[in-house]
Amino acid sequence: MRIAIIGAGAWGTALSIVLGRQNRHEVRLWAYEEQVRQSIGVTRKNMLFLPQHPIPECVAITGKLPEALADAAIVVGAMPSQFVRTLFENVAPYLQPETMVVSATKGLEQSTLLRMSEVICLVTGDQCSVGALSGPSFAAEVARGDPTALAIASCDPHLTNSVQREFSDSSFRLYRNDDTVGVELAGSLKNVIAIAAGVCHGLGLGHNSIAALITRGLAEMTRLVVACGGRSETTAGLAGLGDLVLTCTGDLSRNRSVGVELGRGRRLPEVIAAMHGQVAEGVFTTNAAVQLARSRNVEMPITEQMAAILKEGKPPRQAIQELMAREFKSEAASNETGNH
Repeated sequence: MRIAIIGAGAWGTALSIVLGRQNRHEVRLWAYEEQVRQSIGVTRKNMLFLPQHPIPECVAITGKLPEALADAAIVVGAMPSQFVRTLFENVAPYLQPETMVVSATKGLEQSTLLRMSEVICLVTGDQCSVGALSGPSFAAEVARGDPTALAIASCDPHLTNSVQREFSDSSFRLYRNDDTVGVELAGSLKNVIAIAAGVCHGLGLGHNSIAALITRGLAEMTRLVVACGGRSETTAGLAGLGDLVLTCTGDLSRNRSVGVELGRGRRLPEVIAAMHGQVAEGVFTTNAAVQLARSRNVEMPITEQMAAILKEGKPPRQAIQELMAREFKSEAASNETGNH
């Protein structure tokens, strides 16, 4: 099977390694950066984004979309969220009705508040099936071959069955899910909570604080998922709780790392500049999540405080104090309704 991966950051590269090591697919990896194409061509490693892990010889690297997409049965989008619309406008002419498109990007479009699969369907004119791949997955650990489990979501059972079968191997396992709304929103919103978890760590707060944040963050995520038509059980699964725990506690999380530096007193522009081109999607998702929650009349106090920290420079300790001083609530009621 020919599989095209559009985007050669750490995640796109890791997916190419997973598919390439199976030695049963023809994998083409499209990279925007000339430096990435050259390094893979010469060393078989992505020295810019994933330097420790060799890429199988059967993975072809290219900077030409027509070459990457020719006769591809599955097209995987692994680019940052702000580039999904533009790239898929360029991808669309090469898609066939039988092509399966998998979004592996976690985020919301800033101007429209659309999920990535919605953006893809809009710009491609619904000409092919679209799904979303999400779950707890650090790119470096996936590339290393650590056992990893993710969810593949779509309303098209042919897509979920095909992607599950073709992507899974002895260390990479996919579970089918038909709740695309829940899988995509959970995968996006957990990045916001992960930044908050990093802030707590940067402030020197202990395990009590992180546990409370993860639990109430999950409740917050669930309310918005359900309000948007997703299912609460999805946020209790791999794309929700699984990914939330990973990004809130793992040192490899870029979103958590941003929060750590903010908690230590650094300003956001300085933190972003030090990432050298790597993207923390939660920075972009936070404001969109606040707008989406308000449009659905859902309270998301943690997300709103994170927006104030990121956008307005609110001191993190003040944000925490305001969260702790909120009106008292019943835990059950605040999980089930729009109130926190």
